[in-house]
Amino acid sequence: MQFQVKGRNLEVSDAIRSYAEQKLAKLERQLNDPRVELELAVERNPSIAANHVAEATIWTNGPVLRARESSSDMRASIDQLVEKLERQVKRYRSQGRARRRKAARGNGPMEETIPVVADEAEPMIVKTKQFAINPMTPEDAVLQLELIGHDFFVFRSADTGEVNVLYRRRDGNYGLIEPQ
Repeated sequence: MQFQVKGRNLEVSDAIRSYAEQKLAKLERQLNDPRVELELAVERNPSIAANHVAEATIWTNGPVLRARESSSDMRASIDQLVEKLERQVKRYRSQGRARRRKAARGNGPMEETIPVVADEAEPMIVKTKQFAINPMTPEDAVLQLELIGHDFFVFRSADTGEVNVLYRRRDGNYGLIEPQ
């Protein structure tokens, strides 16, 4: 197994690296020579309680498996990530067996690609919110964003009159989305 660990906003200690490698080694038994890239991060946004993030990408002979988990503890995030990846591997392997059985019965050739379906159910809109959009400058929008503590802010540009979106980037800076 090729294993690579990256750290974003944190220095990855040998203890965390070996813990993650030990946990992800469980997947090696079920996959043929996977290449695993693990990214560990600490979100610096104070409004996010689950700020320890573990993200993994696994390249296999079949599909690429991805998962992202966050919690208030890095080891818990790694544990949750491994559980999610194990479920994906199990689904991937069972889909492959079902396709091979179907092809063996003569119901058609096996497909080359096997899509991996997300673990969770399809996302749905659970809340709708309406608010007045006041004209303001992007600098005023930054101040409002900081006051409300969200990751994004929708406002009407005082210069163009168009609706813009201001968002907080992972590196701590801001991004501005303007319509064309």
